[in-house]
Amino acid sequence: MQSNSSPQTSLAKLEKQYQRDGFISGIPLLDAATAKQHRDKLEAAENTHGNMHYLPKVHTLFRSPLELAMLPSALDIVEQLIGPDILLFNVTYIIKEAGAAAHVSWHQDLTYWGLSHDDQVTMWLALSPATAETGCMTMLPGSHQQGRMEHTTTDDKNNVLLQGQTVIDVNEDHSVACPLAPGEASFHHGWTLHSSMPNQGVDRRIGLNVQYIAPHVRQTKHDQDTAILVRGKDKFNHFGEDITATRDFDPVAVARHKKLQKLYEETAGSS
Repeated sequence: MQSNSSPQTSLAKLEKQYQRDGFISGIPLLDAATAKQHRDKLEAAENTHGNMHYLPKVHTLFRSPLELAMLPSALDIVEQLIGPDILLFNVTYIIKEAGAAAHVSWHQDLTYWGLSHDDQVTMWLALSPATAETGCMTMLPGSHQQGRMEHTTTDDKNNVLLQGQTVIDVNEDHSVACPLAPGEASFHHGWTLHSSMPNQGVDRRIGLNVQYIAPHVRQTKHDQDTAILVRGKDKFNHFGEDITATRDFDPVAVARHKKLQKLYEETAGSS
C-alpha cells in the first residue's frame, strides 16, 4: 500500500489480488507502538479476567478489540472487497503460547458458520510477531474458487478449531506463508484454505481475528444470531444487534456475553 498511486488505485490492486488468490497479506494498519499498546491492554485484561483465547464476540466486552475492528483503514479494505454496507459479525483473539502444541489444521472458515452467502472477509491483525517460527498462517492461493470442500471433524485436543475440522490430503506445494509484523494484517475469503503450525518461538503469537459480512447474508441455522452495522446501511435486518462495549468488562455485558458465547459454540459446533 506504500506507493505513489491514489488510495483508490491501491485498493483496486488489493481487490484484484484478493479475487485471484483469496487473500491479501502484509497490510500495515498500525504502527508498532500502537500495536504494542493494544497488546498491553489485552494482557492486562487477561491478568484480571482470565484467558481471552478464542473467546467469541469479545468486542461486546472490551473496547480495545472493538477499536481495532472498526479501524477506518481496515473498513476501507473490507468495503473494497464486499461492498459499502458492512456488518461486524465476530471478533476474537487467537493466541498461541510459546512452545505450545496448538495448531490449526487446513480448513475453510465458512464451513460450520451457517451463513447463507460467502460475502464475508476475515481480517487477522497481528499484535505480536507472526512468523514461520511462531506459527503464522499459511494460505493456499486460489482455493476459494473451489467452494466448500469436505471437512472431517477430529478429536485433536491441540487443534484450535472448535470441531478440529480438517480438509485432508491438501496439496501444499503452492501454499504461501503469511508472516506479519505487529500492526500488519491479512484479509482472507471464507473459502480460502489455510492452516498454521505450532508456535516454536519464545514469544506468544497474538492475533485479532475479525469477521465482516454483507447485510444480505443471513444465518440459516436459527434466527438468534447477532451482528452490528459498522459502515453503510442494513436494508435486510437479518441479525439481532450486538451491544458493543462502552466500558471494559461491564458486569451487565459480561452476563450478556455468556449467552452469546453459548450460542456461538452451539452454532459453529453443529453441522
